Amino acid sequence: MKIDLTDTTSSKINKALVEGRRSLGAPTVGMVLTLVIVTDEENAYDALRAAHDASREHPSRILVVIKRVSRGPRDRATTRLDAEVQLGGDTGNGTGETVMLRLYGEVGDHAQSVVLPLLLPDAPVVVWWPVNAPENPAKDPLGALAQRRVTDSYAAEQPIHELKARAETYTPGDTDLSWTRITPWRSMLAAALDQVACEVTAVEVQGEEYNPSVELLAMWLGHRLAVPVKRTASEGPGLTSVRMETDCGPVVLDRNDGSLATLSVEGQPDRAVALKRRETAELIAEELRRLDPDDTYAAALKFGVDRLDEPAGAQTAPTPEEAAAEAAETAETGTGAPQGGTGPGTGAAKKTAARKSAKSTASASAKKATTS
Repeated sequence: MKIDLTDTTSSKINKALVEGRRSLGAPTVGMVLTLVIVTDEENAYDALRAAHDASREHPSRILVVIKRVSRGPRDRATTRLDAEVQLGGDTGNGTGETVMLRLYGEVGDHAQSVVLPLLLPDAPVVVWWPVNAPENPAKDPLGALAQRRVTDSYAAEQPIHELKARAETYTPGDTDLSWTRITPWRSMLAAALDQVACEVTAVEVQGEEYNPSVELLAMWLGHRLAVPVKRTASEGPGLTSVRMETDCGPVVLDRNDGSLATLSVEGQPDRAVALKRRETAELIAEELRRLDPDDTYAAALKFGVDRLDEPAGAQTAPTPEEAAAEAAETAETGTGAPQGGTGPGTGAAKKTAARKSAKSTASASAKKATTS
C-alpha cells in the first residue's frame, strides 16, 4: 500500500500510518527500531533498497529524509513537506513501514522537528548518512536523536581526511561502514594468530588507494599489536593483502579477486578461504545487530592515520594519556590495551611478553567484534 501526501505535516503522516495498518489488518506495531536515512534524491533508491533488505532481519520503521535543493528565490521562500507512506510486504520492507520525506525550503533546516513525531516510541533510533555525512554526526540535529550514527567514509571525496575528522569528533555510538567492511578480515587474522605461538614484529597492509577500510585495518593492527604497520597501495579491488612478519615466519592473507583469499602460515599448507566483498545491505544489517558503542572501532580510529608507516620502535611509545587510560582499564577489567614496550631500558623479554599478550588480546577482540 502506498499513500501520497502533499504539503502535509507530521501529524497527518502519523494518522496515515495508523489508518494504513488498520486497513491491512495489522493494527499493532511489530518493529524493533527506527532507521532514519538522510540522503539526496540521487542516492535515495540504493540506500532504501539496502535498508529494505536489512529490515528482513531487523523489522523497522524507515524514515528517508531528502532535502530538496531550491532552484530559485521563489522556491527557497516556499516551505513544504511531501511524504510517501509505504506499508505492506509488496513495498519491500516486509512487516515494517517506510516513509519518504521530501523537505522543501526552510523546513529542510529543521528536519529534526519533522522526524521526531514519527519515531517509534520506546525503540532505538539509528541514523544513517549514505553520503554527505556531517562533520560531527553527534552534534547534528538528527544525529542527536539517535543511539547509533552510521557514516561511510568511502563515499567522501577525501576518505583519509574524513577518517581524521571522525577521530577528532568521535562520540560513543558513532560507527562507519568502512569499519564494518573489514569484520571478516579481522576475524580471519585473529584466527590465524591463534594458530601460531610467535611474536609479531611488523605488519604490511595492502589495498587500493583512497580506500579508508585499508587504513582502518592497519590502524587496528597497529593499536592491538603495537608493532610498525606499513600501508601500501595496490590496484584492488578493496583490501588485497595483509602480511604479518613473525619470528616463526610470515603469516599472509592474500585476496586478489575480491572474493576468494589464500591464508598462508609458515609450516602449514595454504588454505583457500571465502572473503567476498559484501553488499551495503549486509553491512547495515550487521550494524543494526549491535546498538551499543563500539569501543574497538573507537580505539582503532583514535590510533591515527598519521602513525602508520612509522619506523620500528615508534609504535611502542604510548602517550601519557594513553598510558593512563590503559592503566585505568587494566585496574577495572584486568586486561588492558596491548603494550609493545615502554621506553629505553625495557628488557627484550618484557617486550616479547607484552607483544604476545597483545596478539592474544587482538584475537579475542576481533572474535568478540565479529560475534557481536
